[in-house]
Amino acid sequence: MGIHSQQGLARELNVASAASQTSEATQLPVLMARQPIYTKSQDVAAYELLFRDEEGNFVQGLKDDDATLEVLLNTYSGISKEGKPESVPFFLKVTDQVLLSESIPDLPRHRFVLELLSHTEVTPVLIKRLQELAQAGYRLALSGFDPADNKFFPLLKIIHVLKLDIQLIGLERIPGLVQKLKPFNLELLADKVETQDEFRQCLEMGFALYMGYFLSKPTLVRGRKITGNKLILLELLTELQRPNATAESVQQIALKDAALTYKILRVVNSAAFNMQREISSLSHAIALLGMDQIRRWVMLFLSKSDNGKPDELTRNMLVRGRMCEILAELTQHSEPLDYFIVGLLSQLDVLMDTDMETLMTQVPLQQPIKDALLGRLGEHGKLLKEVEIYERGEFESLHHLVEKPFYEVAYRHSLKWAEQVLQAMSN
Repeated sequence: MGIHSQQGLARELNVASAASQTSEATQLPVLMARQPIYTKSQDVAAYELLFRDEEGNFVQGLKDDDATLEVLLNTYSGISKEGKPESVPFFLKVTDQVLLSESIPDLPRHRFVLELLSHTEVTPVLIKRLQELAQAGYRLALSGFDPADNKFFPLLKIIHVLKLDIQLIGLERIPGLVQKLKPFNLELLADKVETQDEFRQCLEMGFALYMGYFLSKPTLVRGRKITGNKLILLELLTELQRPNATAESVQQIALKDAALTYKILRVVNSAAFNMQREISSLSHAIALLGMDQIRRWVMLFLSKSDNGKPDELTRNMLVRGRMCEILAELTQHSEPLDYFIVGLLSQLDVLMDTDMETLMTQVPLQQPIKDALLGRLGEHGKLLKEVEIYERGEFESLHHLVEKPFYEVAYRHSLKWAEQVLQAMSN
């Protein structure tokens, strides 16, 4: 890990108040979230933008708002792959009215895929307009395709990506449909993929892209036990939760795994870059930095997959944890770090492929945190549910714990923070 990336991450982790940073950030006229679109190997190929302004529109607001476009390109499209920052394209939903009014802003062609909606009225004028956009270099997608409705078939010769709602169409009908679509040479996107079994079936059918919450549900393995460095991390967490824990007692547990001890020491050493002396032991680091910072590092390492899970899962765990923490600060809850823990560990069952009830018997957390993770109960659970609602783009269901613009700024800040952490943990 390079010293500059270490120092940048250290500053993020030692930030005095995320709420103050959020208050100072540029506020946008829209609420935005992003949903990943995956490849066959479950890497992120693109993000679909979820958005809402006061009138329920997005593209019209983007046309005259360079700040929004800059945030999209610099933050929302950013991901970390093998520790290196990259950008992926967006799928941007547009109505036929927007297309025909020629109100699409001059977007970078390679960064946006224009997605037509199921209620699009297919007319000769629209077909001509889509042909012009395709010739101008835009990639076009169609969602909500109904194979029983002939109106869509003229579009199949123009668009590049066809999104098929596997729940609406039915998995049993998909193989025959895929065969009929082959002559059009379309990139097929399986939408509403809810389980790993559905993902495997779609994979066998030849889909190139996938959307849905299949990564957010555990594949339960009967009798699975937590082993390896995850077990050591849970032991560390147990000790760090004890009121009378000491730097030496924490170090004794970490020393059971030499490689993990070195890894923790390496990043913790970078967190103390502004101190005059080198950190020589974990107990020394804990004494200098305090239990809360060590506890945060243990949580971050706990979220990192070591069983082949896609990076997007860890990314989402980090984003969710950080956004919970920021909203806790903005709403003046005590112990914001506990809200970070709730958000971060809310998908621990998916990471471990073990049900949350079993995990909670092994994870040494305070009861309010366990209640939030098991049933979304209490203040911690209420705030976690709010973050989950936001990340799904269900903006109309928000309970407005803070003013609308602060949700987007908190989400944006969390995206950037998560990428910094992923980059640092990959080096």
